[in-house]
Amino acid sequence: MVWISRACWRKYGNFVDNLRLYVKGGSGGMGLPRLGGQGGNGGDVWVVAKKDLTLKQIKDRYPQKRFVAGVGSNSSVRALKGARGGDVQIFAPVGISVTSDDGRILGELNHEEDRVLVARGGQGGSLHSAFLPSKGQIRQVRLDIKLIADLGLVGFPNAGKSSLLTALSHATPVIASYPFTTMRPEIGKVIYEDHKQVSVADLPGLIEGAHMNRGMGHKFLKHVERTKQLMFVVDVCGFQLANNTPFRSAFEAVQLLTKELELYKEELLAKPAILVVNKMDLPEAEEKLRKLEAQLENQEELSQLLPEDMIPSTFLHFKHTVPISALTGLGLPRLKALIRQSLEEQDAMETESQRADRLQELRREVPVVAKPAWGQPQSAWEPS
Repeated sequence: MVWISRACWRKYGNFVDNLRLYVKGGSGGMGLPRLGGQGGNGGDVWVVAKKDLTLKQIKDRYPQKRFVAGVGSNSSVRALKGARGGDVQIFAPVGISVTSDDGRILGELNHEEDRVLVARGGQGGSLHSAFLPSKGQIRQVRLDIKLIADLGLVGFPNAGKSSLLTALSHATPVIASYPFTTMRPEIGKVIYEDHKQVSVADLPGLIEGAHMNRGMGHKFLKHVERTKQLMFVVDVCGFQLANNTPFRSAFEAVQLLTKELELYKEELLAKPAILVVNKMDLPEAEEKLRKLEAQLENQEELSQLLPEDMIPSTFLHFKHTVPISALTGLGLPRLKALIRQSLEEQDAMETESQRADRLQELRREVPVVAKPAWGQPQSAWEPS
């Protein structure tokens, strides 16, 4: 961990945000026909939420990723009722979504000690099953982190996202002049002087057509879903992925990024977003910044000049537009302050919304009792 004047950075290598597991409930025990004995039920497999745990720790601890519950005991002369097989508990981090292989949500772990049953044990043999036991449930399940960071960096390759993290935190992600240097999320925490922590995810670079799973496609967009807020990072001078692809101005890059998110899942555009205009140290950057700001103020009109497939149906209006240079440090102190401010404003709004929802629930729970009118007998105002 490297301390700097205002913040420090913790970098989490080999980040794991999802895990696929084989789970099997225990088989039931045999019944005993001649004495009517019943076999024990097989054990169940549960996923249980536990603090201070990561998916990477589970992966390292159980490399086979196989979890099988205990088998129920057979009925015998000494014990007509067979003992139940032992349950297996898979401890997982808080904030996990548990799904089956076909995408069905089995449950969520939002608080410590929350539990989700992922494989049920088989029934022991009994009179109703001709004393034959049933096998335990077998499944492949996925554990997915629902929220990987407070803030996710969104941008085309080589927009300077990794350089921005380096400048903000003195971390050392891979940086190069070629586009694809971030191949998996890099998660870190900026810790302020008062020990406030903000987690930031440097996500793999997006490309045109990501909503159709081009490039890192859905893998990237899945990560975007799991952040509280978005930070768009664009090159003030524009961007070209390769010699055979068209050049995109900063304004076009903003619209394309918006369009890709919209086509994947429109709800992503409801997240609060900050626009970071990077590489302000380049020649003519000030002039291009003024042009971009003017274009963003008239997005609806100017978008008509773009190809139809580049125009989003909903235009993003950023909470803040921050010009910076990751190379020289220009604008970084203001950006750090705005990141924290934006997240705190969102937390305050969510807290107020939760309070209002809870108050509404309480009002529905409290019965309304009619008040008697003076001079009337009780039977006149009592509900029938």
